[in-house]
Amino acid sequence: MTDTMFGSGISQWVCPNDRQLTLRAKLHTGWSVHTFQSEKQRKSQALEQRELDVILNVIHRAEQLELIEQHRIGRLIERLENMRRSAVGNGRSQCLLCGESLGLLGTPSVLCLDCHKKVCTKCGIETACSQKRAQWLCKICSEQREVWKRSGAWFYKALPKHIRPVKDPLSDIRRPVIEREEQPVVRSLPVIYTWAHSKATLGTLDFSLLYDQENNALHCTINKAKGLKPMDHNGLSDPYVKLHLLPGASKANKLRTKTLRNTLNPVWNETLTYYGITDEDMVRKTLRISVCDEDKFRHNEFIGETRIPLKKLKPNQTKNFYNCLEKQLPIDKTDDKSLEERGRIMISLKYSSQKCGLVVGIIRCAHLAAMDANGFSDPYVKTYLKPDENKKSKHKTAVKKKTLNPEFNEEFFYEIKYTELSKKTLEVTVWDYDIGKSNDFIGGVSLGINANGERLKHWFDCLKNKDKKIERWHTLTNELPGSGFND
Repeated sequence: MTDTMFGSGISQWVCPNDRQLTLRAKLHTGWSVHTFQSEKQRKSQALEQRELDVILNVIHRAEQLELIEQHRIGRLIERLENMRRSAVGNGRSQCLLCGESLGLLGTPSVLCLDCHKKVCTKCGIETACSQKRAQWLCKICSEQREVWKRSGAWFYKALPKHIRPVKDPLSDIRRPVIEREEQPVVRSLPVIYTWAHSKATLGTLDFSLLYDQENNALHCTINKAKGLKPMDHNGLSDPYVKLHLLPGASKANKLRTKTLRNTLNPVWNETLTYYGITDEDMVRKTLRISVCDEDKFRHNEFIGETRIPLKKLKPNQTKNFYNCLEKQLPIDKTDDKSLEERGRIMISLKYSSQKCGLVVGIIRCAHLAAMDANGFSDPYVKTYLKPDENKKSKHKTAVKKKTLNPEFNEEFFYEIKYTELSKKTLEVTVWDYDIGKSNDFIGGVSLGINANGERLKHWFDCLKNKDKKIERWHTLTNELPGSGFND
C-alpha cells in the first residue's frame, strides 16, 4: 500500500501504512510521530494539583447550576399542574377554570385556540396575531406555552430533566424528587390551586388613616395596591378605590380615587377626607375600603375589600395599614334605624360687640340624604332667628348642584341686642332645590335656650364668648319643632 501525503512543502505529513501502524501498536509508540511521547515528556506535561482543583471547581459549579435549573423547571411544571387540578368546569356549558355558567343568560365565553375548551373572558387571554380576528387562550394553555418556552422544551422537543417540589403532608417540608420522562411522577397530596379565588391573590392595599379630632375630619390616604386580581381580557385591570362609612353606606358618604389604566400594581397617593366625623362616629362606625375595576361598556367589577373599625384609631395619630383584600362581605341590613341620619351641617356663631349683632356662618354640609332620582341633591340652606314678628330674619345660601357634601362658606348678620339674644332661637333648615315643583325638605336643626345637648352648648358658648367665632357640627333631624316645612 502506498503512503498518502497531505500538505505541501516542508510541512508535508505522511499517513502511515498498515505495516507501520501494526509495528507502532506493538511498540506502544502511538499512531503517529505527533502522538509519541516518552515517559519523561508525559511527566513534564502532567497537570498540577492547583490546576486540577480549578477544573474540579468548574465541574462542581456546573453541576450546581444544572441542579438549580432543574428545580426552576420543576416549579414551572408544578404551577401548571396545580392550575390543571384547580379547573372546576367542563369547558362546554361552564367555564373550564372558574366554573361560571356560559351562554346567552350567563357569562360571555371564548374558545381556547389550543385545547378547544370554552372559558369566560376573565379566565381567557387574548393573543396577538397577524390576522384581524382575535385569538384566545385559556390561562392553562397560556401557562403551558410559557413553560414550553422558559424550560427549553421548544428546542429539545420534550421537557428536559427536572426536579418537582413535593410537599410532605407530615412535616410540611418541601423536598426535591428527581423525575425523568420514563419514571412515574412523584406527587404530594392534591393542592387546590386557587389563583382565581384565594384571599391572597385578590391583592394587597397600602393605606393610612388619621382622625383629626379638632376639625372633626377623617383623612384616608390611599397609597398603592399590589398584585391585584386581573379582571380584563388582557390580563390587567383598571383599578380605583372607593370608601364608605358603615352603617349607612350610600352616595352621601361615598368617596373614590381616580382610575389608573392597565395595571395590577397601581400607585394612587391620594388623600380622601370625611368631614363632620364625631367621637361617637369613631366608636360605632366602620370604614369600608373597596377596590374595583372600571369598565366603560358594562358595570364596574368588584375586586376586593377591607374593613377597618374606626375605634381602632387614636385621635391625631396616623396609623398605617397593609391589608390583604377579601371577598365582598354582606352589609348588615338590621342596623338600628334610630341612628339613621339626614346629614350634618357645620355652623359658626359669633356675637359682634362692634356691630351689635349675631353673625351666623353656614360653612358646609356632609352626608346629606339623596332627594333626586340621580342619587344626589341640589342643596341650599335657610336660616331664621325666631320669634320673628316682622318675618324679616330669613336668609338663604346659594344652591349647590348635584352634591351631597356641599361647601357654602356664607355668613348672615342679624342685628340684635345682646340682652335679647337669650330669648331667641336660631332655626337652620336644609332643602333640595327642584324646578317646577316644591322643594324637598332634607333636614334641620334648632339652636337656642330650648335646645339640648350639643345644640344648647353651642348656643351658651356663643353667649359666654363675645367676639369669638364658635364652630360646631350638628346632626340634621327629620323634624324641626316650631317651623313649617313649606319652602
